[in-house]
Amino acid sequence: MEATMSETVSLETLQAALSERTRDVRVLHRIIETVSSSLEMSVVLDQILNLIVQVTEADACLIYLYDEDSKTLSLVASNPSHEDEVIVLSEGEGLTGWVAKERTPVVLCEQAYADKRFRAFPQLPEDQFEAFLSVPIWSGDTFVGIINVQHRSPMMYSQKTVGLVEAVGRMVGGAILNAQLYQVIAEQQKKLETLAKVSNAVASEAYLDEILQLIVTVSAEVMGSKVCSLMLLDASKKQLVIQATQALSEDYRNKPPIKVGESVSGRVVQNKKPITVLDVTQEKTYQYPEIAKESGLKSLLSVPMMIKDEIVGVINMYTTKQKQFSNEEIQLLSTLANQAAVAIEHTRLIERSAKLKQTLEDRKIIEKAKGILMEELKMPESKAFQILQKQSMDRRKTLREIADAVLLAYEIKH
Repeated sequence: MEATMSETVSLETLQAALSERTRDVRVLHRIIETVSSSLEMSVVLDQILNLIVQVTEADACLIYLYDEDSKTLSLVASNPSHEDEVIVLSEGEGLTGWVAKERTPVVLCEQAYADKRFRAFPQLPEDQFEAFLSVPIWSGDTFVGIINVQHRSPMMYSQKTVGLVEAVGRMVGGAILNAQLYQVIAEQQKKLETLAKVSNAVASEAYLDEILQLIVTVSAEVMGSKVCSLMLLDASKKQLVIQATQALSEDYRNKPPIKVGESVSGRVVQNKKPITVLDVTQEKTYQYPEIAKESGLKSLLSVPMMIKDEIVGVINMYTTKQKQFSNEEIQLLSTLANQAAVAIEHTRLIERSAKLKQTLEDRKIIEKAKGILMEELKMPESKAFQILQKQSMDRRKTLREIADAVLLAYEIKH
């Protein structure tokens, strides 16, 4: 009888182990299916998060990706979502940063917040959770990022659970790198298409207002921005005025001019360098925070529009969520801003040329009218010109209009 009970217990243990093993295999198969199904970063990360949460019964799961150049970790996906938060950690900072620096897991079954390596982020309620499991994400020998699994209550993480999450971290690294590469290629393609549109517009015979409106529209599209505005510099008044925007808010469209040196855009003109602001509603130097709040604006990238060393205005790019603008995004918007500056300079040259041509034509007509007066009235050149000037003042007409009248009268007479 004892042998039978022992055999039963052993059989149940084996069945439980087999069931757990089968579950792990299924999870890994689903991970393989997930990472093979899409190159969209958001899709890949969300599906990975959901699977980890299911298998670990976690209260939260967060994924950080590593930037080799800056040695930082950025929170890119989480369950529950923190899409409105910008969390960037330096290598070695906090528990997550420690895992990145040491390239080894951290397993804390309770009071994770009491660990000496811990650093709290007020915007992350998960920092108050008890249990914390953090493992590196790998692609071969390349460190890609971190997976954090967290529980509100103490949790005894088994070796199998830790091993499973580590296995997921090793399996998804390549997919994440592929998704990043795909994202870079897609963004580059979009940038090239945008630059081509703007270049074609600048080289066209379209009116300046149409060109500037196109620039703010395609710039907002390629940057994923809610509001993009182009402000031109009035050098005589030393202030910036909105010339083009795709903003729907009338309050924003009718925003008063900004003086050089004031607010963010005014400082861009003064310094001739781009400025980024994480949250304009909290920026003390930002001049119209109420309009920003009403329009739902958060982060701002403002870049100068330059022709050689001369600044002609700024382009402002806003997002509805806090965003750290990358060097590539700053460079792209700066390129578009300079294209806009070229369009403005091109139009000004055409206007100057047309004005000069008109001035020369006016002068020829005035000289001809003056010659007629000198011949008909037998008077010196200075006297003839005085007559034209007096008629212009008395009748409130231009010299060209008076000259045209003299020529017409002469043609009728002869």
